[in-house]
Amino acid sequence: MKPKHHVFVCMNQRPPGHPRGSCGTAGSRPVMDAFAAELEKRGLFEQVFVTGTFCMGPCDQGPTVVVYPEGVWYGRVKPEDVGEIFDRHLEKGEPVARLRIM
Repeated sequence: MKPKHHVFVCMNQRPPGHPRGSCGTAGSRPVMDAFAAELEKRGLFEQVFVTGTFCMGPCDQGPTVVVYPEGVWYGRVKPEDVGEIFDRHLEKGEPVARLRIM
């Protein structure tokens, strides 16, 4: 089975006060939980995969989310943004411009 989209959510956790920061300390766990809940609510298990990752690089932009196959990077994602990412990007193919970082 090949999904239509694969969403990666950075879950990297550095100690508080680390000079680079981290997505974990910026709140990536609630974002990951929101993606899992939205995926379950919409029943898109065969179309969308959601995977937690370690550091993807832009630590100061966290929580960072990347959507493939488009390679769209989102930054400062909050749980309340997840529904919009599903509605616009994952279902309609329109990236959410206000969240894009690359």
